[in-house]
Amino acid sequence: MSSMLISAIRTLPACSAWAAGGFVRSLSCSSQFQAAAQPKTKKSLGKAGVKNVVVVDGVRIPFLLSGTSYADLMPHDLARAALQDVVDYIVYGTVIQEVKTSNVAREAALGAGFSDKTPAHTVTMACISSNQAMTTGVGMIAAGQCDVVVAGGVELMSDVPIRHSRKMRKTMLTLNRAKTLGQKLSLMAKIRPDYFTPELPAVAEFSTSETMGHSADRLAASFGVSRAEQDEYALRSHMLAKKAQDEGLLEDVVPFKVPGKETVTKDNGIRASSMEQMGKLKPAFVKPYGTVTAANSSFLTDGASAILIMSEEKALAMGYKPKAYLRDFVYVSQDPKDQLLLGPTYATPKVLERAGLTLGDIDVFEFHEAFAGQILANMKAMDSDWFAQNYMGRKSKVGAPPLDKFNTWGGSLSLGHPFGATGCRLVITAAHRLKKEGGQYGLVAACAAGGQ
Repeated sequence: MSSMLISAIRTLPACSAWAAGGFVRSLSCSSQFQAAAQPKTKKSLGKAGVKNVVVVDGVRIPFLLSGTSYADLMPHDLARAALQDVVDYIVYGTVIQEVKTSNVAREAALGAGFSDKTPAHTVTMACISSNQAMTTGVGMIAAGQCDVVVAGGVELMSDVPIRHSRKMRKTMLTLNRAKTLGQKLSLMAKIRPDYFTPELPAVAEFSTSETMGHSADRLAASFGVSRAEQDEYALRSHMLAKKAQDEGLLEDVVPFKVPGKETVTKDNGIRASSMEQMGKLKPAFVKPYGTVTAANSSFLTDGASAILIMSEEKALAMGYKPKAYLRDFVYVSQDPKDQLLLGPTYATPKVLERAGLTLGDIDVFEFHEAFAGQILANMKAMDSDWFAQNYMGRKSKVGAPPLDKFNTWGGSLSLGHPFGATGCRLVITAAHRLKKEGGQYGLVAACAAGGQ
């Protein structure tokens, strides 16, 4: 598995470069390849004195519903399947960490056969963890620290850490330090039945104790997004994902042989349902009147992704043709209670301004779909002068992305959302779409826990 990406890169056709980018990252063509890529005359976003950073290739193992084929594995097993070789540095993102492999980037790299001389570290930033991994790599290349970085992300929701209660943990740690049998028996005598109540992890904000599903329901209500609109958007995501899968457009997906089991070849969460079937589901969070359901929410997913980024000079010297140029990125944060999922609304105008572009310049949009209601609420916020003036301190709205350019190969609602791995999927999908559609600029955006 460790040579998978390099093998794929070596067989890439001699093609022109294109671009993708966004909130967490913006990408654009350099002037060197721009004419060959398409007849457009949009400006290059290259900056004098700053290294061009390029995406050479990206892969992911199939994203699977939690509790299915990956259930018996560990996070580093998934991560190493997406990792490859010949790099200076490895950065991986993850959210719910397995304590045995807290630096999952290092364990995955060693398991994938990388040299033990290749440094690796792990980052976490909720659902934008692999975005942070990529931009960390961009910064290292731009600073001249290295020329070749693998960035990626992994999540294994099938096996999350379940802790003892704090009382039990404290007792066990004290018991470990007890020196005599009498001291140990005395401590054990203090254990009560409630000490054995486990602490289960939850997708909830520490600062507010509110689950993300509740936040999504409130957000949808605030922007007047109906249940029907959410179901319709979710159905769109699944139908587009099914079409892209059937047509072989999801070329970043690589087969993964599960030890002792079958070889997994495709995402298994895509469901071509109907509005009637979706309408039968009850609210999942705010009961009985909520509008967020299991059908219009992203599902718990296992998966891993990786992307190979290089300085342009290094890529060309090695004979590679870039898939995309990573040009700019912005991180934002806001109130985690009332604006938890509005990151794309705040980040999009900022990254466009940094790049000197407008919404109309963007050919491809890839936004993370945490919930259908979250996507539609962001659309309404981005298209509102009132929201821009009263909440963002801006004179006018940035505008809503047109749906014919938006997540046209499906999104997290249908393909799945392994928390730490989604960012890389968004970027490589944007690059592939730009090539397929002959576009030049792409914009990627995602919301994340903590209001980021």
